[in-house]
Amino acid sequence: MRRGRTTSANTDWIIIFIYALLVFFGWLSIFSASSSEEVISVFDMSERYGKQLMWIALAAVLAITIMIIDAKFFSQFAYGFYIILIVILIGVLLFGKTVAGSKSWFQIGSFAIQPAEFAKFATSLALAKYLSTLNVDFRLLKTRIISITILALPAILILLQNDTGSALVYFAFALVLFREGMSGAIIVLGIAMAVLFVLTLLFGKLYIIAALAIVFVLTGLLFKKYRKKYFTGIAIFILASSFVYSVNYGYENVLAPHQKKRINVLIGIEDDIHGAGYNVNQSKIAIGSGGLSGKGFRQGMLTRNNFVPEQDTDFIFCTVGEEWGFMGSAVLVLLYISLLWRLVFLAERQRSKFSRIYGYGVASILFFHFAVNIGMTIGLAPVIGIPLPFFSYGGSSLWAFTILLFIFIKQDANRLSVL
Repeated sequence: MRRGRTTSANTDWIIIFIYALLVFFGWLSIFSASSSEEVISVFDMSERYGKQLMWIALAAVLAITIMIIDAKFFSQFAYGFYIILIVILIGVLLFGKTVAGSKSWFQIGSFAIQPAEFAKFATSLALAKYLSTLNVDFRLLKTRIISITILALPAILILLQNDTGSALVYFAFALVLFREGMSGAIIVLGIAMAVLFVLTLLFGKLYIIAALAIVFVLTGLLFKKYRKKYFTGIAIFILASSFVYSVNYGYENVLAPHQKKRINVLIGIEDDIHGAGYNVNQSKIAIGSGGLSGKGFRQGMLTRNNFVPEQDTDFIFCTVGEEWGFMGSAVLVLLYISLLWRLVFLAERQRSKFSRIYGYGVASILFFHFAVNIGMTIGLAPVIGIPLPFFSYGGSSLWAFTILLFIFIKQDANRLSVL
């Protein structure tokens, strides 16, 4: 009984309250977007809102179960979870069901589950376990290679399932590695490559290479401290130019046609409001029509009448924007920011290195989903098909995010037991 009282007393109820608010308002949005004019019962299992209620109840059971289990269980069996999920991801490639072009689902009767969602918490556990192991130093090349391998293996398997969106989530772990000692120059390099990629598509490789040459020459002329490092400058220029020169080849031969179409629409090369840009265009119309305070609950005609595809899953933010307007959307964004801030705060107060690293993993994954999902609904990010955490319709994503979050809540509740 003492352990139970101690866990309850040390549990961060603020983060649980935010979680409950997001789940509740997410269900309201699903109900609004998917219900007909006459609602027989909110527990109708033939409707999405009824199924979501069942999944919310099971998520609550998962959360309570995690809070009952000893906190050490998750660190002791971290590698076990990881290996099991890797095997399951391989199984999906062999025996999975294809949905919307992605072979990433197991079908069990009328029930479907997406293992890629659960791989995120397993990878977070494995990475935290490895980096918190005694004598593991992230400054060593061996440690970095093993860390990247832990992240790359599930990402590659998910990519082979043709689920690019879920695979891209693993780039979010760069924030975890940065916290543990990875040079910030690597993140800057990644951003620079993304910028060069877009600029090359917009203006062509010859113009960008010429612009790079001018920048490097002017840098040498204007800043004396860089003049003696001309060999380094030449090497950087050659590498940057090589990357720019390879952009078109990679773009044409690596990306799928629908992915290229979405990028072209996003950066303004094409204007295809009836094809690849249809979802985003309808999304922006729906959000914009909400104005300052919105049209009211169940009054969003664009989302309720399916003018916005996937209005209760990937594009559920449209329902919020249309029905609750700018004010409701701002409240939702503030809830997510509060959740992320709280996660970082809790991660930094951990006595256990394992718990701190895992906490940053949770924050990084949720941040990526939050930023990209809302970004793609307002045209600031490519449409890659990832859910809004705790909010979008779907059992797999809700359960996986619940497990991800509550393992950390349990670790935090147990922090005073760590000497």
